[in-house]
Amino acid sequence: MTAKRTFDVVGGLALLVALSPFLAAVALSVALGGATPGRGVLRRRTVAGLGGRPFTMLTFRTKSPLAALPLLLHVVGGRMSLVGPCPLTPGHRECAGEGRRRLSVRPGLTGPWQISGRSDLPWEERELLDLHYVDHHWLGMDLAILARTLPAVRRRRAARFA
Repeated sequence: MTAKRTFDVVGGLALLVALSPFLAAVALSVALGGATPGRGVLRRRTVAGLGGRPFTMLTFRTKSPLAALPLLLHVVGGRMSLVGPCPLTPGHRECAGEGRRRLSVRPGLTGPWQISGRSDLPWEERELLDLHYVDHHWLGMDLAILARTLPAVRRRRAARFA
């Protein structure tokens, strides 16, 4: 097991334990707050994982940043990493040609795209950030990205509600 994978498992488990009350509260809130009957509290989306192998990514049916909490299960299970390229559908254009390099690492719960403006970035810039990460990632870079993720999410959330 590599240092990155060990960090993902230990960090993912620690976050799951620490955030389990939030997981339960969000699930209950979504269930009571109008989850579409028959659709449940989780949204399913097929994304390309390591080597391009598709898997079903689960998120809560909410627009809040807490929607991503179920992704920790994928991190612990080895389908995702705490830090990596943005998860994309298997047929997405960024998973072909030179962009196929992004499939040489697990998609991430967060990454350079998350701390650099996410949906405000043009596709080309997000692709460059992901490919730069793929080519140059190391545990120190992951730690720096993780340290900047929560402040980046808070800034965007504050800007939306201001």
